[in-house]
Amino acid sequence: MHSSTHRFYEDVLAILSGAVFVSLGLAIFKTLGLLIGGTAGIALLLSQFVALKFGLLFFLVNVPFYYIAVKQLGWRFTINTFVTITLVSLLVENMHLFISLSDIQPVFGAIVGGMLIGMGMLILFRHKSSLGGLGILAFYLQGSRGIRAGTFQLVVDSLIVVGALFLMNPILLAISLAGMVTTNVILAVNHKPGRYHSNYAQTMAELTSESPQDVKITD
Repeated sequence: MHSSTHRFYEDVLAILSGAVFVSLGLAIFKTLGLLIGGTAGIALLLSQFVALKFGLLFFLVNVPFYYIAVKQLGWRFTINTFVTITLVSLLVENMHLFISLSDIQPVFGAIVGGMLIGMGMLILFRHKSSLGGLGILAFYLQGSRGIRAGTFQLVVDSLIVVGALFLMNPILLAISLAGMVTTNVILAVNHKPGRYHSNYAQTMAELTSESPQDVKITD
């Protein structure tokens, strides 16, 4: 039986890697003018109406969810998530200093960007971190209710798409949807309770302060 506890340096490397993956994916979406799911999508939409940069809005939108994270998932998860959000906020706004994304074909960019975001979120989830906001709820609901993170994210992202119908070009919206579906399929297929270690209940018990027997595990 393998322990689900990661060493400190493993968490640091994972959070850095996950943040870079997600930031690159978000930067692609942002450059192409595509819609993004979750709190990142909310921040991107708000950036069209207020004189604040996406990175700052993304950071601010997630602030209210820290209370939920502390109460439901503990300080470790909250601190990891805070660090992740800070890194992503900074990286997205400064990605142009490291790479040019101006010549990416939109459909290809949406799919690759969606894959990068999905893989980044997988890394973060497995090291007790998230992108905040809806990710916090997704992580908690998966551990306590057996609702897969990808399924939850897909439902919420669908609602965001409906809300954007009157704000975006239909073609860009369709391309955005392809990217979001890519992200959520990766999460739904790969982030399943109990797949990677037999003591998943103990891991979630540590996050939710419940006993392992009270944590529901589904396939």
